[in-house]
Amino acid sequence: MSDQTRANAPTPYHPAQGNVGFYQRNRDVQPAAFTAIYKTSTLRSPRNALLSLPSCLSEFTGPVFGHNELGALDNDLIRNFAKTGDPIGERILVHGRVLDENAKPVRCALVEFWQANAGGRYRHKNDTYLAPIDPNFGGCGRALTDNDGYYFFRTIKPGPYPWRNYVNSWRPAHIHFSLFGTGFAQRLVTQMYFEGDPLIKICPIVNTIPDASAIERLIAPLDLNAAAPMDLLAYRFDMVLRGSRSTLFENKLAGN
Repeated sequence: MSDQTRANAPTPYHPAQGNVGFYQRNRDVQPAAFTAIYKTSTLRSPRNALLSLPSCLSEFTGPVFGHNELGALDNDLIRNFAKTGDPIGERILVHGRVLDENAKPVRCALVEFWQANAGGRYRHKNDTYLAPIDPNFGGCGRALTDNDGYYFFRTIKPGPYPWRNYVNSWRPAHIHFSLFGTGFAQRLVTQMYFEGDPLIKICPIVNTIPDASAIERLIAPLDLNAAAPMDLLAYRFDMVLRGSRSTLFENKLAGN
């Protein structure tokens, strides 16, 4: 790593050095654990009342990630799996900020992402959708937020795909995210959708979220100001860790 890269690398944040603890979870804005339109939620729903457990110090003070842990192409899904050329599909940039419940940037947050290829197929042994595997696209990567909570990555816009919920069910194009903030209690797993996709409003998973404004926070708007002319379009996706305006994900309460 060059001296200039080290100078620009985000400074690790240790919550134990300042105020520890996070706001209580706001259950009123969360999707119900069981939603009839989403069949898989039947198996995921708890059978008994939830237990409230006190948080421990380790949930507030870790994990801590450093710039040296990332590879040079970790945030470039166009190139990080390419073997014989660029992957097929629409080239895009996804960028945004990771904020806490007080709208302050979360620096050194590990942002992991994975997705289907342009045809709507994942590079996974359990994905048997008839769309072909792209030999030059792996579909996963990671980035670390800078001191302003900013992250970005290049990728191929994923395609929609069918799934076995009810007859002719299709998932909108989406990208999965996993975030580690300043503590394990801030962990978030979510999805990003694309502005203008007509499948969003009829998706059973999206519709497990009862709050229309929360659904809007999952939809990334087109951002021409960040697009690269004659190269790629850009979408902006900001995420909030914990709090009443946190980014949600279907009926899972991971990190929220």
